[in-house]
Amino acid sequence: MGSSQSALNFGAGPAKLPREVLTEVQSELLSYQNSGMSLMEMSHRSKEYSKINKSAQDLIRELLNVPDNYRILFIQGGGLGAFAAVAMNFMGATGTADYAVTGTWSSKAAKEAEKYGSVNLVFPKADKPGKIPDQSTWTLNPNASYFYYCDNETVDGVEFPYIPDTNGVPIVTDMSSNIMTRKFDVSKFGCIFGGAQKNIGPAGAVVVIVREDLLGKAMKICPTVFNFTQVSKENSVLNTPSTFSVYVMEKVLQWIKRNDGIEGMEKQSQRKSGVLYETIANSNTFYSCPIDQNCQSRINIPFRVGGPQGNEDLEEKFLQEAEKRYMYQLKGHRSVGGIRASLYNATSYEDVVLLVRLMNEFQIQHQK
Repeated sequence: MGSSQSALNFGAGPAKLPREVLTEVQSELLSYQNSGMSLMEMSHRSKEYSKINKSAQDLIRELLNVPDNYRILFIQGGGLGAFAAVAMNFMGATGTADYAVTGTWSSKAAKEAEKYGSVNLVFPKADKPGKIPDQSTWTLNPNASYFYYCDNETVDGVEFPYIPDTNGVPIVTDMSSNIMTRKFDVSKFGCIFGGAQKNIGPAGAVVVIVREDLLGKAMKICPTVFNFTQVSKENSVLNTPSTFSVYVMEKVLQWIKRNDGIEGMEKQSQRKSGVLYETIANSNTFYSCPIDQNCQSRINIPFRVGGPQGNEDLEEKFLQEAEKRYMYQLKGHRSVGGIRASLYNATSYEDVVLLVRLMNEFQIQHQK
């Protein structure tokens, strides 16, 4: 691939970043704001990083309309670390929590939480993800410390089309793969978290938005680095943070703001996913999506090639043809197979149109 040819990156994460952000980072890599030093070399307590830290928090508050009684934190440890942090910060209230398991990541979160208290699965775990049972069938525990769900399952392609009603039990949600892609009411949640490496930055930082009244309740066994109360008191510089990740994230947030904010991202998301789902629907089952239509993700779209069950030989040929056209990371997660296109904020509508063109041409060539 020539140096001027940009790859079409449909990877699930770490994912594509806006080109103009990467260019800006490149221009500052050796000397941040003419300091003669890279931001990566600077103290996390320097005035330069302090300004970045504040700006990133302010942008999240502005873009998501975060109320004043919520704190915005940056921690490390990825989503997996946050699974444990959530349980250790909140489960101590009653020793139990409700979990809705709709796919791979909510299942991992529930297993992690079982180490710290009693987990109630509000509906039986499905043998095959791809649906969200009607809320009228859920068994909620009114004494739960919190209710947990994954707003968008990156592996399985399931996205909640609504915010669950929990009768006052604080809601905790993992928005790692769809944060900053649509508007939602932050005040309905007790805690929202998301790894940066899909829509808002590179790997290394996790954003946590937590309601102030839920702080101060961490278990004694909670490591200081995961204690939301301690992180909040130290304004996310309790220890050495992932400074470079936060630095790039701040630039991505600025990019989102310049591009019509969350409204612009949501509009683009609907447009991108719409054209891909339309192509699948119009393929006469040559392409098929295994997810119930009412909870199909706008962000991570799994599909099979060659019929509802998929034809692995055809899928391998599809991936080979995609790479010839500089389209990468379309292989489905190893646990589910098939193809998966991740349409994060930095993925353009034009990128998706090129994928759709490949799909149409591939179908003409290989459909019997």
